[in-house]
Amino acid sequence: MDKARERLTAFFEAVKNDNRIGSTHLSLYLALFQLWNQNDFEDPVSIHRPEVLELAKISRSTYHRCMRDLNDHGYVKYIASYHPILGSIVYMVDFEASPGKSFNYL
Repeated sequence: MDKARERLTAFFEAVKNDNRIGSTHLSLYLALFQLWNQNDFEDPVSIHRPEVLELAKISRSTYHRCMRDLNDHGYVKYIASYHPILGSIVYMVDFEASPGKSFNYL
């Protein structure tokens, strides 16, 4: 449990001064973090958009914009799946292992 707290704290330290990240990004990241938690903090995490939308309380268009932003800015690694049954894949960044903007994907 301590590792999870450290990872979440490290994420908030990373985004604290990043003006590109807003409240909807934070909401989406926390939803992804919860799904990662339910996956026993193992990467990658298979996600399904309807579940993420419900957890994050955001719209579909906001989901796509924020997921693209989180991926492009290096906060997650997102691999979209266009298969109706298979979920998309998300790798959560280990901010502690790679401070700054050169992130490691676990």
